[in-house]
Amino acid sequence: MITDGRIANEGSVVETPATILTSLRGVTVDGKPVRAPAATRLFLYHKPAGLLTAANDPGGRPTIYDRLPRDLPRLVPVGRLDLNTEGLLLLTNDGEFKRQLELPSSGVVRSYRARVFGDVSQEQLEELIHGVEIEGMRYGSIDANLERRTGRNGWVEMRLTEGKNREVRRVLEFLGLQVSRLIRTSYGPFELGGASPGNVEEVPQHDLVAFRKTLK
Repeated sequence: MITDGRIANEGSVVETPATILTSLRGVTVDGKPVRAPAATRLFLYHKPAGLLTAANDPGGRPTIYDRLPRDLPRLVPVGRLDLNTEGLLLLTNDGEFKRQLELPSSGVVRSYRARVFGDVSQEQLEELIHGVEIEGMRYGSIDANLERRTGRNGWVEMRLTEGKNREVRRVLEFLGLQVSRLIRTSYGPFELGGASPGNVEEVPQHDLVAFRKTLK
């Protein structure tokens, strides 16, 4: 757009991307003033299993955007949940805020509950606090606890700050467990609670502002 001469600042065509702006006042595209960015908004979505966290799928599988209410603003997901993973998915209209939340350095804790089949001890799970390397991939500290067990079936609760692709499933499978259900129960201070699958709820602005002040 700059190369095409479409952007101007105070009536002068901008000729290089290396242009420092103190504000958007006076900036135009095709002669039209650039609007100020919209206020950051954050929504909590209870993603059902069976939906892709993607805008579309060449294979025709349903995505979250096929099920989200049509009256929502344009939103992007914070991180992803696998096709068969359910639970809390954050959605925002702010790309920069999305990236900040996804960075492990921001220190935002994600919590999961996994229904598993197999044999594992609390001691094995506690070793994950030191991290683990699986097929050359290093996973950081995970706080894991055996919530309850009936025979070889059980529920494992896990808390982590990285959220790498399929991290929870891969770590549990590395321990010899079969995962039959995986639910993200919280992301930072925001909890799934008793929300029904498919439910969408906006975070009040005062709660969002308070949360952003806690980020590293």
